[in-house]
Amino acid sequence: MKKILGLLLITIFLSCSDKDDDAFVYPKESTVQNFMWQGLNLWYFWQADAPNLGDDRFATNDDYVAYLESYTDPEEFFYQTCYNHSNVVGSSSAIDRFSFVEDDYETLVNSLSGVTKSNGLEFGLARNEGSTNLFGYVRYIIPNSNASTKDIARGDIFTRVNGVQLTDANYISLLFGSSDTYTLGMADISGTVVTDNDREVTLTKSEGLQEDPILVAKTVEVNGTKIAYLMYNGFTSSYNEQLNTVFGQFKSAGATELVLDLRYNPGGSVNSSRLLASMVYGTNTSELYVRQRWNDKIQSMLNKEQLEDYFANKTDSGTALNSLNLSKVYILATGSSASASELVMNGLAPYVNVFHIGETTRGKNEFSVTMVDDIDNDYIYRSDRENKINPSNRWAMQPLMGRNENSEGFSDYTSGLTPDVVLAEDLADLGILGDIDEPLFARAIQEITGVTAKRDFSVKIPVNEVSNSKMFTAIKDNMYLDKPVDITFQ
Repeated sequence: MKKILGLLLITIFLSCSDKDDDAFVYPKESTVQNFMWQGLNLWYFWQADAPNLGDDRFATNDDYVAYLESYTDPEEFFYQTCYNHSNVVGSSSAIDRFSFVEDDYETLVNSLSGVTKSNGLEFGLARNEGSTNLFGYVRYIIPNSNASTKDIARGDIFTRVNGVQLTDANYISLLFGSSDTYTLGMADISGTVVTDNDREVTLTKSEGLQEDPILVAKTVEVNGTKIAYLMYNGFTSSYNEQLNTVFGQFKSAGATELVLDLRYNPGGSVNSSRLLASMVYGTNTSELYVRQRWNDKIQSMLNKEQLEDYFANKTDSGTALNSLNLSKVYILATGSSASASELVMNGLAPYVNVFHIGETTRGKNEFSVTMVDDIDNDYIYRSDRENKINPSNRWAMQPLMGRNENSEGFSDYTSGLTPDVVLAEDLADLGILGDIDEPLFARAIQEITGVTAKRDFSVKIPVNEVSNSKMFTAIKDNMYLDKPVDITFQ
């Protein structure tokens, strides 16, 4: 029998706290905090372990209101309520390293669709050894962006913004602050030393830049073997049809091997990961891809069909899926590969020999759902209900709600997935993405063909990354469920 979870919230709150009918009265000033507590109390993966989210946390309505009013900053309230701020943020040993909030839900929703305010420069930030000074290195340029019209390209180095040296203390304000326009001071690498030069590049961020996650898709032939190469930079559901088209092109070209480049892919849609995995392995819809694990409240309301995701044979639009039906795939992945990228690797592992070249991945194995102040839909965002969202509260949450385990029940990779071949990117030789001489791709080709490359794979300047530009988008390295959560009592 299906229930409305909005009513369930009230039932849980009253039955556990023995409140009277005015238990949900709270001051208008605490609207955001109330939305956050109610949503987290029901959905948060570690709700049972979070002291401030306990069903018996408040003996009276006054206690509840006092707690809401004890935090004037909604962001601080969110982190303190999830667990505690020091345990959530900035610690590799934290129970929850990835839940976050956004003060405008439209910004978050747009980011999930690949639409951001950006100048199109995708870069990493690295630290000078033994120093607090940082430098940036260009990973790639988003086509049709402001950066694509400027004299800047993959492999370029910058050390200054508006004439100021980048440091641990100022890089966020200089690169990700309120100013939409900034000027980068460029640099050269001489040997293993980064040296400033006089060249400058001015870039301007614009609203609504949409990134196609398929940056490079091609088939190359090496020693008689046709190898498909896909540089895929985000699991963006609005590009699933294009992704399927690409795999159709790989099939038409006669590709028998695949190098899937996820080195800069921080994650995204769980469904897109399922479709990609099906395009790699096969379209048998009776074979389990991943299984969801929620908190005890939600888990008990879901049946087997709701918890399990199987390989797909068509896109959401009904297009037949193009699959290479591979028994082995070569995946390029690094510490910037997270969430849905790792999900593909873990979900395929029981069926396919996943040969991982690069570095240990991020270790993000939890999923989330976008939450807004729509109590009648149990705070879950749906695009067709935007007129139902509380107009006085534009905040959104992206809390971790559960984990995905593969068909063998494995999901314990919070320390990341380790590579079969360790190979860091080399700042002295980043190469051209998709070129057979680019170091990581070249190493994969060597593994595929069995022919030892003449090139030297030693790394002169390994990346000592501090952060990267994708971590300052609303989606960050999030993995999100993009199908309706239909709760049913058993």
